[in-house]
Amino acid sequence: MKKFSILLLSSCAALAQAPQQGKQAKAPPQPMSFFVASAGSGKGADLGGLAGADQHCQMLAQGVGSSYTTWHAYLSTQAADGKPAVNARDRIGQGPWYNQKGQMVARNLSDLHGDTLEAARLGNNLTKATAFTEKGDPIKGFGDTPNQHDMLTGSQPDGRAYTDGMDHTCKNWTSSSDGTAQLGHFDRTGGGNTSWNSAHPSRGCSQENLVSTGGAGLYYCFAVLP
Repeated sequence: MKKFSILLLSSCAALAQAPQQGKQAKAPPQPMSFFVASAGSGKGADLGGLAGADQHCQMLAQGVGSSYTTWHAYLSTQAADGKPAVNARDRIGQGPWYNQKGQMVARNLSDLHGDTLEAARLGNNLTKATAFTEKGDPIKGFGDTPNQHDMLTGSQPDGRAYTDGMDHTCKNWTSSSDGTAQLGHFDRTGGGNTSWNSAHPSRGCSQENLVSTGGAGLYYCFAVLP
């Protein structure tokens, strides 16, 4: 009887420890390495160039205590004034990227842009359900009021700059009047185009022009990971 009691107590102790061991094994959430800027410049597509846009991403990330030190805006620029084009995809490191809630948005550049047939078939995880601001707030998309799903990118679907000689970046993010900017839909909805980074051009570069097609001058920010 004594032996049976010892075995019973041992079994109960093992069962009591099992849930604790399971809790200890749970991995901590991944730190945020991707977000949609909660506010734009207020001057339409004039972001102060790439430097100004990057600084804005950095400021927003630091404002919520991000552990990453380098943040870049997902924006391309076009060749001008003797300077070469810059591709948005070449500015954001290698991934993986996680949102403010610890959800993976994309594993790497190929996953993010659908570079291979398999990656294109599977698609990335950037949707209305995963694209949040640095504070973890949702963005208003298609069907919401106001619709703010247009994201400034200046990019082709593969994340590279345009080379056709037409303005797709509002004069490399320095104009709030003349020009146009290529836009993506973070919610993958609206106008029959589901591209997160290259859905359609804007009507112009002013704040009013960006609002008129369903935007607010917002853009994506990525932590530059090695």
